[in-house]
Amino acid sequence: MHRNVGSIDRIGRILIGLGLLAWAISGGPLWAWIGILPLATGLLGWCPAYSLLGIRTCPLKHK
Repeated sequence: MHRNVGSIDRIGRILIGLGLLAWAISGGPLWAWIGILPLATGLLGWCPAYSLLGIRTCPLKHK
């Protein structure tokens, strides 16, 4: 897995993921548990959807 999520994108994903999970834990709707996905992709620096679509927000180029 090569990183395809840049720094700003990662920070946004982590914050959104944490916000959704906090909402879910505090009694929010069941769908708020979807926050696990942006949190995981932000922490890993790799997004499977970006790989499928050929998107890369990470400035590093891998050979």
